[in-house]
Amino acid sequence: MNFREQKPPKKHGPVISVEETWSTLSQNIKEILNHNAANLSFEENHRYAYHLVLYKNGDILYRGMKKIVAENLDRLAKEKIISAFPTTGSGDPMQRSQENELLLKALKSVWDDHTSNMAKLGQILKYMDRIYTKPAEVPETWEAGLQLFLKHIICPPIKDHLLTAILNQIQYEREGYTINRSAVKGCVEVLLSLDSDDNALTVYQKDLEPVLLRESEAFYKRYGDTLLEMCDTSEYLSKVASRFESEESRTHLYLSRKTAEPLTRILQDNLLAIHLDAVITMPNSGLDALIDLDKFEDLARLYHLFGMVPSGIPCLKKTLKASITRRGRDINQASLGDASGGGVESKDADVESRKTKDKGKGRAIAASQTLTTALKWVQDVLDLKDKIDSVWIKSFDSNPKVEATMNEAFETFINSNDKSSEFISLFIDDHLKRGLKGKTDEEVDVVLDKTITVFRYLTEKDVFERYYKNHLAKRLIQAKSVSDDAERGMLAKLKIECGYQFTQKLEGMFHDIKISADTMKSYKEHLAKSIPSLSIDLSVIVMTSTFWPSHSSSPCNLPQQLLDSIKPFEEFYLSQHSGRRLTWQLSLGNVDVRVAFKSKKHDLNVTTFAAVILLLFEDLKDDDFLTYEDIQQATSIDHADLQRQLQSLACAKYKVLRKHPPGRDVQSSDAFSFNSAFSAPLQKLKISTVSSKVESGEELKETRDRIDEERRHQTEACIVRIMKDRKHMSHNDLVNEVTRLLASRFQPNPLIIKKRIEGLIERDYLERAEDRKSYNYLA
Repeated sequence: MNFREQKPPKKHGPVISVEETWSTLSQNIKEILNHNAANLSFEENHRYAYHLVLYKNGDILYRGMKKIVAENLDRLAKEKIISAFPTTGSGDPMQRSQENELLLKALKSVWDDHTSNMAKLGQILKYMDRIYTKPAEVPETWEAGLQLFLKHIICPPIKDHLLTAILNQIQYEREGYTINRSAVKGCVEVLLSLDSDDNALTVYQKDLEPVLLRESEAFYKRYGDTLLEMCDTSEYLSKVASRFESEESRTHLYLSRKTAEPLTRILQDNLLAIHLDAVITMPNSGLDALIDLDKFEDLARLYHLFGMVPSGIPCLKKTLKASITRRGRDINQASLGDASGGGVESKDADVESRKTKDKGKGRAIAASQTLTTALKWVQDVLDLKDKIDSVWIKSFDSNPKVEATMNEAFETFINSNDKSSEFISLFIDDHLKRGLKGKTDEEVDVVLDKTITVFRYLTEKDVFERYYKNHLAKRLIQAKSVSDDAERGMLAKLKIECGYQFTQKLEGMFHDIKISADTMKSYKEHLAKSIPSLSIDLSVIVMTSTFWPSHSSSPCNLPQQLLDSIKPFEEFYLSQHSGRRLTWQLSLGNVDVRVAFKSKKHDLNVTTFAAVILLLFEDLKDDDFLTYEDIQQATSIDHADLQRQLQSLACAKYKVLRKHPPGRDVQSSDAFSFNSAFSAPLQKLKISTVSSKVESGEELKETRDRIDEERRHQTEACIVRIMKDRKHMSHNDLVNEVTRLLASRFQPNPLIIKKRIEGLIERDYLERAEDRKSYNYLA
């Protein structure tokens, strides 16, 4: 039902004139605005408004109400707000802040007064809002009140002073002063409640926020430059993080939440994005220093802040990679320096004996230093890995992208060291021989896991395999492994990393050791029945030639005593296994021999070659001697091996032979006699062969040549397997597939793959297709 179409009911009594009704109601509205409404009747005022609207005089009521409210606002503006304008030009921030606070409080007071009044008027004029405003297309009482407040209060010059006061308060707080946040918050809420003239934005969004953001950007641009000049990295990060927190708090407590995003972007652009490189590479305090000093909290702050900008994490990754690579380069350089220091060449050309002595001493020192260098290199790499991993876990939130960069850096510097494969194998060898004594199974597993971590970075795993096979062979032959479980645990880890083919031969070596033990048990049972009087106790390890490292078989003329002990074993073994051939590797054996000296008898553990040499002195008198040539002719041992054996017997710790003339290096002109006056506190003595545990230049070249030869065969075999399966492939596809399959052992060079393909074409394994860009497999 449309109330405007109803006729006024006759039962309401006499009609009151419009002028009288409005006069009374307008006076009451003024009283309400002046807070003198205690004696007024709500029902009476509501009825006056009701009658005016009912009798088609809503426009008089509406316009009259707006005029009264506008006049009241003008009065309040003059009495409360304009009078609160800052009047002093004081440069004291605290005094200026207090003046700004008075203005903001005055505005909020007027706002609270006005909104309270408009709420009361809204109750009286409810019928007008319901019946009149929509058809007349004018705002309701409350909305009209907001518009009037905007026009008569938030208007120049009040608005300009108000915005300046708010911005000044924010600036003061940023500079470290304390302000009344509630006063700022109250005025911001007023600006957020008022729509601007175009109604698309609030006054806050149109007038305050743009200026706030411009001033914030200027402030933080200056602030970032100042921080960069005055602070180190830790202080810079701490202060920047504090600024992010303070701005977040500011937008949460008294600014619009929608301002948080653009304000945060300003901080990111002016405090982070443009200063990333400068902050992270700052001398004596940047990323390197933070890592060195284990400042995990500062590193976590750096990671968090850098993660806020798109270029932050890439910058962190680049700098971290450079830091790890530099540290790794230093480790490599230290190992080269240690390895190069072994003896110093004498410059006294007149003293040949000193040169000879220094040469021999230098070789012994070099042998010790090179092993120490290998162990130190691996330990340094492990220590660096532990340090970087701690940073990654505690500070970098275990970010997988950062981890990939770390792995890339470790892989780069580890593979730039030509001896890394040998060093890692030596490290494992040393731990499995003596380094794990007294450790629990868990501690052993930790050491092996760490070693595998470094091994994982090697790209030339086939090189490591060759060294590991040699070192494992020596441990097994000489029974030097501390723990068989640790050995097999290491083998299991290598199998997980590289697959069954990688460890197949290594497992074959363990199998040979087990079979050899069973064979010796059977052989001793056989001896007990057939030759019970055999004087020499023989122990033999039968090594399958395809499993064990190949060794150059140095010739040696065995004395009859040793020949008599090995021939029965040969006969026994060959009777058990037809079609096999035994080749004695005398350079790998050792002998326990009892030697009688003047003071007492000693049980010496020496190499087989050393035992053969010692037996030459068995029937000689104390004053008799044998020349180097005599010994060489009698034993037929190669010169290099013979020199090392004589040096061990006559020049090392236990001098059971005398060298004439004395010295640490063996020459072909030397002579040797039995040292009957030798004595030592221990009954059993082990005389080790003087040798370097790390390959010399010639040995390294020989190893590389063998590895290159093996790689050629492996590459060809891989090509044939792929082509046999595919029958036809383009050149690029074949190279990519070969590279992928061989990557677990080494990184093949595409040029080498191409040469191997050419070789297979020449041998009719493959042929070029008609397009000359692909190949066919020839069955």
